[in-house]
Amino acid sequence: MATKKTAVEDFSKYIRWFWKLFIGGILFIVLIFLLASFGLFGEMPDHTVLENPKTNLATEIISSDDKTLGKFYLNDNRTPVDYSELPQNLVDALIATEDARFRDHSGIDARGTLRAIFKLGSGGGASTISQQLAKNLFHGEGSKNIIERVLQKAKEWIIAIRLERQYTKDEIIAMYLNIVDFNNNADGIRSAARIYFGKEPKDLDVKESAMIVGMLKNPSLYNPRPHRNPVGTRNRRNVVLSQMEKYDFITEEVRDSIQKLELELNYSPESHREGTATYFRAYLTDFMKKWIDENPKPDGSKYNLYNDGLKVYTTIDSRMQKYAEDAVEKHMPRLQAEFFNQNTPERNKTAPFLDLKPDEITSILNRGMRQSERWRIMKANGKSESEIIASFNKPTAMTVFSWKGEIDTIMKPMDSMRYYKSFLHTGMMSMDPQTGHVKAWVGGINMKHFQYDHVKQGKRQVGSTFKPFVYATAIDQLHLSPCDTFPNTKVTIEAGKFGNPEAWSPENSDFKYGGFKTLKNALANSTNTITARLMDQVGPQPVVDMAKKLGVESDIPAVPAIALGTPDLSVYEMVAAYATFANKGVYNEPVLVTRIEDKNGTVLYQFTPKTKDVLSEEVAYVTTNLMQGVTEDGSGARLRTKGADQWNVVYKEIITGYPYEFTNPIAGKTGTTQNNSDGWFMGMVPNLVTGVWVGADDRAAHFRNTAYGQGASMALPIWGLYMKSCYDDKTLDVSKADFERPQNLSIRVNCGAPIEGPTSDTEGGIIDELDF
Repeated sequence: MATKKTAVEDFSKYIRWFWKLFIGGILFIVLIFLLASFGLFGEMPDHTVLENPKTNLATEIISSDDKTLGKFYLNDNRTPVDYSELPQNLVDALIATEDARFRDHSGIDARGTLRAIFKLGSGGGASTISQQLAKNLFHGEGSKNIIERVLQKAKEWIIAIRLERQYTKDEIIAMYLNIVDFNNNADGIRSAARIYFGKEPKDLDVKESAMIVGMLKNPSLYNPRPHRNPVGTRNRRNVVLSQMEKYDFITEEVRDSIQKLELELNYSPESHREGTATYFRAYLTDFMKKWIDENPKPDGSKYNLYNDGLKVYTTIDSRMQKYAEDAVEKHMPRLQAEFFNQNTPERNKTAPFLDLKPDEITSILNRGMRQSERWRIMKANGKSESEIIASFNKPTAMTVFSWKGEIDTIMKPMDSMRYYKSFLHTGMMSMDPQTGHVKAWVGGINMKHFQYDHVKQGKRQVGSTFKPFVYATAIDQLHLSPCDTFPNTKVTIEAGKFGNPEAWSPENSDFKYGGFKTLKNALANSTNTITARLMDQVGPQPVVDMAKKLGVESDIPAVPAIALGTPDLSVYEMVAAYATFANKGVYNEPVLVTRIEDKNGTVLYQFTPKTKDVLSEEVAYVTTNLMQGVTEDGSGARLRTKGADQWNVVYKEIITGYPYEFTNPIAGKTGTTQNNSDGWFMGMVPNLVTGVWVGADDRAAHFRNTAYGQGASMALPIWGLYMKSCYDDKTLDVSKADFERPQNLSIRVNCGAPIEGPTSDTEGGIIDELDF
């Protein structure tokens, strides 16, 4: 009996020890949770922090048609969305894969936790969506140290429970998807949907949602980016689809059919130098930094452009911006191909430069070398000039731009500079003249490789696009009519007149003289002698004053030669000036930002229109009527043609495939500089004014002849392609109407009828002069 009693006592002793250890363990765990909740193991978020968790939010740039053009961010390209903006299939995929009992628990899944404990994690993780959100919001990745990991897990559980008390289940789902990093600057579900599929989250279909959720396990391993891990990513997506079928979110048939499909990405990386309206966004960066400096927060601190989640509402129309970029991408490669063709070593030993001596070319390249990013970086790193110069003549692995895609090559940096000097560039801006709203902005051909903006930053000689300023001044001062005739003979403005240091006697581009021309025909064909006669009558200073009133801010010397377009002006200035003619003589300062809001929707900035009366409605209309002659019978008449242009056989290589066939009223002006280095076209319809410039960065790189180098060849096709797309888009309201005629028009514009006749006329005749 004693032996049996001893055995029982020993067994009961073990039982007591078990319960002591069990209860002690429970109390220890409770103590850990209590101490963690008190913040003993690190600061815990209080009610206020939980209500407003700190996350870095990118500033969003929004178009006038409510599309995201891009974002400003440093590390986090994150723009939150509400639960209502998430598709149900995405929510279903998330719950089925990450937390099947999400709708039933209060932050901690007891069954999942016990399963993880007893199976040592082999049966799957125990973290709920709420716990994962807690981890992402407040303490990031877990420590490898077991003790620290246990303490972090305790904090994670407590925060998860608090989150469940603070937010609804739907809000937790949205917060979680907004915080997740999907790699490749895809921070949060909105960026992920746009970058991997080129769409908004609400538009994701089942297979896309399954792929997105599949990435959550390991965004690097299961990344769908091309050439990464397509097989693994597809397999992981199919696991998610199986989970969705398991929990009855989709049928077995749907699962099987989708699992057979490829990933079907539309990979659209978002960076500051890629995507839509890159040059406009670069300009907007400076605009916003200046605004931030001048507009502090109520507490005196500054807004952070990259983290505060501002919303910048712009005037850019995403559709028109796309059409503008498409027009550039269609025309420029063809123009560039011809430029390369004319500058092969056999045809031009100094390519891409013309008419330069070797020492002049060396000077251009050396200047470019000292202005390069490579020079700046090496200089900042303490390298000597001799070391830097030597590096420019050492073959280096690099990626260079081409219109057929980037090329990985080995090239001397000096040779790459010469290669880049051979590229033609463009600047293009489109604006509503009635509001001043800028609708499209293309500052160059590729922001990644060419950062210089040719819309506002660049200024180039404007050629004959300056002539309407001379004509407008003459109409304003002398009450001239488009029907007035002038002799097409040489004219000389003597030295000393208007302060001119020497005599000035310009020639026509075709060197043809004789007879008379109406002002309308003279402007249509850019007859230099008649423009010079007008300058002789009004003087250069009134023309300068006119240009300044029209919004030109650049310096313009008050000399007669400006009549033919010698000043260097920007596309931005020219479009705003021309828009005044289309807007009945009222100048509107170009508007780019309509308002700025903080992340809560509070309006921080609202633009105020800046307008001024410059011309009478009559003078503006008559000047516009003169420019209509350019597209009816002048250097812009090819806008009316079908198929290839017939001016010369060589040019057909470029123009074929551009059948504009516009029949509506269009006012415009081409412009070309003396050595064919700059080509311009300014085109107007009643509610849209667009300017285009094309040329090489260095003026010594240009076409040999005017057939290619004129504005009608280099710049006009971009305008035509752009406008054709705008007219084809029925969601836009680009006018095809005539310019509105003033009620009390006293100046005759219809040269074949009395004043009360039609509001426009056609001069007829054949173009026999090219544009300078």
